Amino acid sequence: MENIKAQKLLNKIQRDLMRNGIIINTLVEDLKDLRKLVVEENIPLLAKVIRLTYEHIEENEDFLIAIPEDEPLEGEEETTATEEVTGLESLEYMFSLMADHSNKLNEQELREYVRALKEFAGEDY
Repeated sequence: MENIKAQKLLNKIQRDLMRNGIIINTLVEDLKDLRKLVVEENIPLLAKVIRLTYEHIEENEDFLIAIPEDEPLEGEEETTATEEVTGLESLEYMFSLMADHSNKLNEQELREYVRALKEFAGEDY
């Protein structure tokens, strides 16, 4: 994000989450404002993930999407005892990805959030 106003709003959202947890009304309004700024900057991936996130929070009164799992490295065994991290931690992680969305790995994980949000809502990806 190049827009200073968008960067400041994202920072505010992250600070509010750390201090107060998920306050639905405030978070949803801030995300709607952030989405407008992101649309003006023409960043479709962020616009989509932000919209799906605030719709998800409005619908479920929480963030129920897990942090995307890392792909096992070549030669590494996949562990079966993976703990799903949802809610505040997952939301904070997603916002940290947004702050540096042009990083290819972050972009890929943001796409995983989009897929998971759509899947949770029953939409086809």
